[in-house]
Amino acid sequence: MREHHTDAEVTIGLSGGPDSLALVAAAAAEQQPARAVVVDHGLQRGSADVAKRAAEQARALGIPAEVVAVDVDTRDNLEAAAREARYAALLAESEEVWVAHTADDQAETLLLGALRGNPAGMSARAGRLVRPFLQLRRADTVGACAELGLETWDDPMNQDPAYRRVAIRTQIIPALTEVLGGDAVPALAHTADRIAQSNAVIAELAQPAGTMRCDELNALPTVLRRSRIHAWLVDQDVHPNGAQLDAIERLVTHWRGQVGVDMARGVRVRRVDGTLELTHR
Repeated sequence: MREHHTDAEVTIGLSGGPDSLALVAAAAAEQQPARAVVVDHGLQRGSADVAKRAAEQARALGIPAEVVAVDVDTRDNLEAAAREARYAALLAESEEVWVAHTADDQAETLLLGALRGNPAGMSARAGRLVRPFLQLRRADTVGACAELGLETWDDPMNQDPAYRRVAIRTQIIPALTEVLGGDAVPALAHTADRIAQSNAVIAELAQPAGTMRCDELNALPTVLRRSRIHAWLVDQDVHPNGAQLDAIERLVTHWRGQVGVDMARGVRVRRVDGTLELTHR
């Protein structure tokens, strides 16, 4: 964590769980100027009380804290909508935001991305977002909170196998560990780290030009073409999944007069006069 130390105040995303509470405690111990923000999604009964208690514990550790309530669009993917609302609230509060993702989260992210056809990894630093605990294990944060006598909150959603990430955490990774005859998380997390580093280089090479001309995109290697399309969409706050990226790429490489590709919030990607454009349905 010391490698991320800065004299500027950072915002720490605090849920009340062991990972984020341990991060607040570490920031206090390292005298990192910080404030904690607890995002109340309002999706569970008693969420306001959970948020209040988390903020109180941060203050007890010497870190100023506040609770921010957000509205979550529940019409689409609930996990994605909650994540989007949470990061919007956190990034509005500070130039640098710290979140408590661990190596276990990294392993889960790799497998989730692979199932979507887009193996992925998280970077320790991605723009204004910093993950100081990315090399630590979840068990380390749980142990730290127990040692400090902190009262952690276990989100019931983290036990519901209806969510893919939970199923991967509670079923798939234990099965892989059994097959390997040893802990599968370090190898998965290491692979995710390498993918994140490679993707960062590709993303730098693939930064979109002023226009998204299909003839120029078609001339690029596949990995750069997909990365440029992805970067173009994210720049406009549109976050595609693997199937949507495939369909958008076909607008470039296998043009047959398709209507377009429908995204979230009424957005559609269309090919107009040989150029990719975003329109609203």
